[in-house]
Amino acid sequence: MRVLVAFFVNVLFNFAIGLLVAKFLGPEEYGRFALALATAMAVQAGFFDWMRLGATRFYSERARGEDPALRATLDVAFAVVTTGLAVGAAALFFTGIHFPLPNSLIALALGVSVSNGLFDFNTALVRARFHDALYIKLIVVKNLMALALTGGGAFWFGSARMTLIGSVISIAGSVIAARTALSDPGAEAHLARVSIARSILRYAMPIVAANVLYMCIPLANRSLIAVYYGFSETGQFSLAFDIGTKAVQAIGSTLDVLLFQLAVAAHERQGHEHAKQRIADNMAVTIAVILPACVGIWLVLPSLQALIVPQQYRGPFAQLLTLMMPGLFCFAMILYVINPIFQIAKRTAPLIGAAVIGCVADPLILVLLPKTADASRLAVAQSGAFACAMVALVGFAALSKPVWPKLRDLAATALAALAMAMVLLPLRERTPSVFILAAQVLAGISVYGALVMLFDIAGLRALLVGRMRPAVARFRPS
Repeated sequence: MRVLVAFFVNVLFNFAIGLLVAKFLGPEEYGRFALALATAMAVQAGFFDWMRLGATRFYSERARGEDPALRATLDVAFAVVTTGLAVGAAALFFTGIHFPLPNSLIALALGVSVSNGLFDFNTALVRARFHDALYIKLIVVKNLMALALTGGGAFWFGSARMTLIGSVISIAGSVIAARTALSDPGAEAHLARVSIARSILRYAMPIVAANVLYMCIPLANRSLIAVYYGFSETGQFSLAFDIGTKAVQAIGSTLDVLLFQLAVAAHERQGHEHAKQRIADNMAVTIAVILPACVGIWLVLPSLQALIVPQQYRGPFAQLLTLMMPGLFCFAMILYVINPIFQIAKRTAPLIGAAVIGCVADPLILVLLPKTADASRLAVAQSGAFACAMVALVGFAALSKPVWPKLRDLAATALAALAMAMVLLPLRERTPSVFILAAQVLAGISVYGALVMLFDIAGLRALLVGRMRPAVARFRPS
């Protein structure tokens, strides 16, 4: 439960910081910041994410004590990759090649990728050990520093450069503050083994390659917008995409952190068949949460835009996010519902094929769509690309004969989300206000929650009752 609270706090801070940065920088400077940040995330995924994935899949409290070479290998690999990235970046700058962003922003983007890669790697190690207190400390310290330094950089300087510097310091600072607790005493550098690194790479690289390809879709679209529509339109597109992505992936990653480790534990203790069933149960739960969340975001979008989105982004924000939502849902299904089928089986190569299909689909759809005066055409193409990739990945997964979630749970989830939408649609047409937003949220949770409890969708009723029993028991008279 404490981990869920930490995730909720993390989501709130991410939203607040993102909106503050967008407000204080303005669309044009925010467009530069967002493009640099997207570059940082792509670099992080390509160079550092394999270590995070290796920690999530292979590291544990038992491995910490019995196999210190694993942690030593991961630590040495991070240092080697960081050094290589710095040398490669310096060499690239000396070539004189011109990019849409100036070299100073690219250099800062690389700094963000290293610091954020270090943070994600360490939080993965902590979660693999189920060390909740340390995990919460990392999240809280990072967010407080980010609010002061990233938000402060945007407020005081109105500069993408200073905002990125604040991001680097805040992210790296949280890890440095907890460095003693994060270290493994026995994991000395001389224990590192190339064979261990190769084993992790074989498992992780298909996932990494797929994720990089997926990230290239919005990154390429933002670059095209910057070239053809200017950085101001890039800022409009980026805010809609970033807020939508944070909302959907915050929910998905929360579930993934909790549920995938249970599947790994089932695989370790009970074997592959139990793990496959655990993955199927996880899929049902994840769909039952993410589908109504995506529908709910669209339903409250007018009020959300009027109340929290900076004035200079209103209008394009709602239009673009509406066009992006189907794609964001499909991308969440890829990451948190279908990918675990391949991850638990350690057969991750098909992930690349689906990502390639998405990358090919994006420009094809873009060519087929009529030209528009804004970035809406690229938002539609992006959603279509993620949908194509999801369909392809489902097909690849079917070939491995996995255990699928029950059809009853999927149908019940869809019908419950539809019922929620029918109840909330009249409120969507009302004049946006705090009251309307609160009424929408309360009504949506009530309707969907009641249907979940009535029909025990994805086993959530049994899960919630089981969680509530100890709390209720404490209030009973002895």
